[in-house]
Amino acid sequence: MPELPEVETVRRGLDHLITGHRIISVEDLHPRVLKAESIAPLAALKNAKITGTNRRGKFMWLTLNRPYVLVAHLGMSGQFLIHQKDRPQAKHPRARFLLKKSLRTQELIFNDQRTFGWLSIEETADNIPTSAQHIAPDPFDPLFDKSATIQKYRKRSIPIKNALLNQEIMSGVGNIYADETLWRAKIHPLTPTSRLTEKELATIITKATQVMRSAIDKGGTSFDDLYINVNGESGFFEQSLSAYGQDGTPCRRCRTIIKRIVISARSAHFCPTCQRRALH
Repeated sequence: MPELPEVETVRRGLDHLITGHRIISVEDLHPRVLKAESIAPLAALKNAKITGTNRRGKFMWLTLNRPYVLVAHLGMSGQFLIHQKDRPQAKHPRARFLLKKSLRTQELIFNDQRTFGWLSIEETADNIPTSAQHIAPDPFDPLFDKSATIQKYRKRSIPIKNALLNQEIMSGVGNIYADETLWRAKIHPLTPTSRLTEKELATIITKATQVMRSAIDKGGTSFDDLYINVNGESGFFEQSLSAYGQDGTPCRRCRTIIKRIVISARSAHFCPTCQRRALH
């Protein structure tokens, strides 16, 4: 599933390529592409001008010269693609937008093989769409409060791997970047949050921010063609992964073999030597 770095890569691409364009026409190509809670059909976007883009965690949206926004969640395999004549047609188009700016027109496609992604027209409160109101700020958000986030973690008594995946405490981190964060912080994924010191939790948040920034710089993580940017290009952060998906290979720090376990039906990858589980 695309996590913050992948969604941010897509958002940046859209912001650069379609801000200032007017939506000339819209085609709804799949019965499940529009979220049931959407306040209007996609056709309501006709003639709207795209004024910018925004994101919170894994949610992104297009701002418009209208009293609502177009929210997108990529789900497992959602993609926004700018149609280019020298590239193959999108195989799983769910919505198509014809955009125009001055004399230039271009086609934007929401493509989704597994159909877990969705679009939704929504109102906002404090500039956040309805569907993202419950999502906590991510570490790149100006509203992110590191100290308050640390206290929220300390009040829980759940494995830190589970806590990092809780989007209502700190958003943006998914399975890939949780494993990478804990490897960098040298914290075992089963460590209860209540047993972590404020300093350890601060380190975890810092490492999460660092690893996601590095992933953004490399266009995200692409294991297959389910995640590509708006130009159809794959990210290459998977070449820098130290823990996630590395089970059976030597740790980059100490050469101990990386181990995989399952925590709450989610895989977790860690180094048994660098990330020893506390006995107390």
